[in-house]
Amino acid sequence: MGEIDFSRDQMNKLKSAMNWEEEIKASSGQSAETVKRGFGWDPCGTNLARGTKLRVEKDGMAAWLYLAPPDQGQVYTKEELITYLERNGVVTGYHSSNLSAMIKKKVYEREILVAKGKEVEKGKDGWFEYLFTPEEYGVPKIREDGTVDYTSMSALHNVHSGEKVAIYHRAEQGKDGYTVRGVEVKAKPSKEQPPLRGKGVERIGDEYFAQTDGKIEAKNGKIDIQKVHEIAGDVTLIVGQVEFFGDVIINGNVENGVVVRAGRNIEIHGTSGSATLLAGGDVIISRGIQGGGTISAKGSVFADFIENTTVIAGGTVLSNTILNANIHAEDKVITTGKKGAVIGGYVHGFKGIEAITAGSDAEVKTILHSGYEQKSYERFLELRRKESELKEKLSELVDNMTDAMRERRTGSSGSSMAAELRLMERDKMKELYFEELDQISRERESLEEIMDASQGAYVKVDGNIYRNVVVSVNVEQLTLNRGTGYMVYTADNGVLEGNVIVH
Repeated sequence: MGEIDFSRDQMNKLKSAMNWEEEIKASSGQSAETVKRGFGWDPCGTNLARGTKLRVEKDGMAAWLYLAPPDQGQVYTKEELITYLERNGVVTGYHSSNLSAMIKKKVYEREILVAKGKEVEKGKDGWFEYLFTPEEYGVPKIREDGTVDYTSMSALHNVHSGEKVAIYHRAEQGKDGYTVRGVEVKAKPSKEQPPLRGKGVERIGDEYFAQTDGKIEAKNGKIDIQKVHEIAGDVTLIVGQVEFFGDVIINGNVENGVVVRAGRNIEIHGTSGSATLLAGGDVIISRGIQGGGTISAKGSVFADFIENTTVIAGGTVLSNTILNANIHAEDKVITTGKKGAVIGGYVHGFKGIEAITAGSDAEVKTILHSGYEQKSYERFLELRRKESELKEKLSELVDNMTDAMRERRTGSSGSSMAAELRLMERDKMKELYFEELDQISRERESLEEIMDASQGAYVKVDGNIYRNVVVSVNVEQLTLNRGTGYMVYTADNGVLEGNVIVH
């Protein structure tokens, strides 16, 4: 926009002339619009007073008008407001009633919403409706005394051949939106899901039917109907060992020395002694386990009580009481019921521990640990030291190789041959160093991921905490020299913090 060589007096005279626009154009050689812009007049060709402002939100989804009062004797029209909006780039989504109200009620000197864009209407990805409960265990019943009845849980959902088990609902596409400036905002395309995979299921159109009787399970976009190995009574040493690729259900007790190995879940409706239970899924023991046994489950472990037992779980460990046990859970350890006690032993829940009572009047040493363990941290420090040492060796080796290459270029034929041999030897050593460094880096990064994942780890005791209980989060720990209670412990920047639970 060019500068205008008019004085203010000349401009006033021109403004008062009947044909002022033509005279301006004739005198300056420029359009009247250009002259008006140069003198700060409303560039939109409306009568809106100076001080009128338009604000459009950053995302372009709303526009707000601040309307200055008109000069005395003047009035605004709705059409002028719309013209002002259009010429300032707000071209759609007008709030007609607000614009009318601003004129009728003379709403000045405050921002009013005058235009609003249309938000994108989200679509819905394709989804499967299961006519059974995937990964069904039900919810254990709470007894009147507050303890949990694990006998009410079941890892089974049986279906019959020909029964409809799932329906696929196709994706619903969203609707595009737009900003007040007329810019189209595209809705994210909705995705269709791939067909369900699995065994024992037939697909007809968008519906799925069981082809056999058995136990049905849905995980990771796959439906399987599996046969179940069920034992009517106790499992004794006469049986010795039970192995099955699917689920194992024992409707009695498991005696000392027995080994039960299942590709999926183990469900015991009685008690388990000093047995070995190995499951590719979950372990459910209705009455509990005691006597020095071992449980290893890729999933979770549920038991009425766990005593003198080693438990390793890829998920959560839930029990009413844990006594002198060695527990390691990749998720949480939770004790339930009125007592919800952890007494003695070592209990580790990577993401957290929740108990009602920790320790006892007998002041039995009880260790509660959450987050990454000390051995992981020590290994991480060792790997960082090795990594640093290897990098220094590599740097020194590269310098030696550079010298050998220079000697090969400048030396006699004999010395060049010796330099070539040294260079080959050091090149092999360099590859070994790089291979070792790569292995160390991968392990270090894996440990770093574990440490990052431990953020938010906690130990929570919603009742009594007795003397000689050790609370530990990551590598920080605290041995309680006196009783306390109703506390939650977390680690922040290397400091173990305890806060009172407020109900």
